[in-house]
Amino acid sequence: MSAKKILMITGDFTEDYETMVPFQTLLAVGHTVDAVCPGKKAGETVATSIHDFEGDQTYSEKRGHNFALNATFADIDPADYDALVIPGGRAPEYLRLDADVIAAVKHFFDAGKPVAAICHGAQLLAAARVIEGRTVSAYPACRPEVELAGGTYAEIAIDAAVTDGNLVTAPAWPAHPAWLRQFMAVLSGEATGSLAA
Repeated sequence: MSAKKILMITGDFTEDYETMVPFQTLLAVGHTVDAVCPGKKAGETVATSIHDFEGDQTYSEKRGHNFALNATFADIDPADYDALVIPGGRAPEYLRLDADVIAAVKHFFDAGKPVAAICHGAQLLAAARVIEGRTVSAYPACRPEVELAGGTYAEIAIDAAVTDGNLVTAPAWPAHPAWLRQFMAVLSGEATGSLAA
């Protein structure tokens, strides 16, 4: 697989695993990943949160690590990137209010480039209005947003992922093996059509 240049859009209280794991995994297999946050510069950090599933009616949340950004959002041009990664957590909730973030997300869909979103990352996809007619996984609490944006919510296991064309989505971090495997297949041009696993 040829090395790709990947943009990761994240922000404060992004989910820790959903940020750290794809960032490090994609670097480990030879890709370049620029992690950015609106209003912050390379070398600054975003706070992460750890979401866990401990038997409550929803996930629990604890303070995670500080994740260092390695690029500056104001300096990036989405056209320079081959693919986009959107972690979950609470960051997508406020990032979707930023017109420049929405424009960046739309670019990847308009250009047919690979996009991976997990958990609450679907909030950005819905706000950008890029999932109409698509099958999309997300944290179950985001199902109404997926459906209101015209997407079909994928009811899959917490450790599964779904590919719809250039879009790979998953419900939460337990799906990392499936989500990252499917995303890397899309990156390499090996994935076609729709896939759930």
